Amino acid sequence: MKQILIINGHPDKQSFCFELANAYKKGADSAGAECKLVNLTDLEFNPILGGGYRKRTELEPDLLMMQQEITKADHLVLVYPTWWATYPALLKGFIDRVFLPGFSFKYRDNSPLWDKLLVGKTARMIVTMDSPNWYYSLFMKNAGHRSMKKGILEFCGVKPVKVTSFGGIKMSKEAKRKAWISSVNKLGQELK
Repeated sequence: MKQILIINGHPDKQSFCFELANAYKKGADSAGAECKLVNLTDLEFNPILGGGYRKRTELEPDLLMMQQEITKADHLVLVYPTWWATYPALLKGFIDRVFLPGFSFKYRDNSPLWDKLLVGKTARMIVTMDSPNWYYSLFMKNAGHRSMKKGILEFCGVKPVKVTSFGGIKMSKEAKRKAWISSVNKLGQELK
């Protein structure tokens, strides 16, 4: 049975991301996966990595739980909006605090190389944005997508990482949103 962890990084419970995260979960549940959905806004943690990697900050119980969930998961699904070309501070703070050396990667002594500690996991990014996809790709060079995919997930060994992006959210009509929800439900059913 495939273990799926959905991480919703949108801080607003009335957001379209919440609908997309729930649609994916319904699809994965119907396919028989063991699926857990976590809304980061429900967790209690300080998103600031005080002291950087120089001084270890103790993890709050919710973050320890999330490390356990990530460890158990075969497939990670990150749902979030694009804000200022990347992702919300809540999601960035979560990554800073959870994807730590020794958990998701490990620097090698006397080497510029590192060990990827999340090898064997796959991921799907489901990302919303107000700008059209073509604009984000052409003018922003998919900055947030590349950062999350290459700079975080693949850096830690998660591969492949697939991206599903919905642009033009602000101007979208109800019929379009329903189609997007349906497509995300199908991704869940296909366990992708």
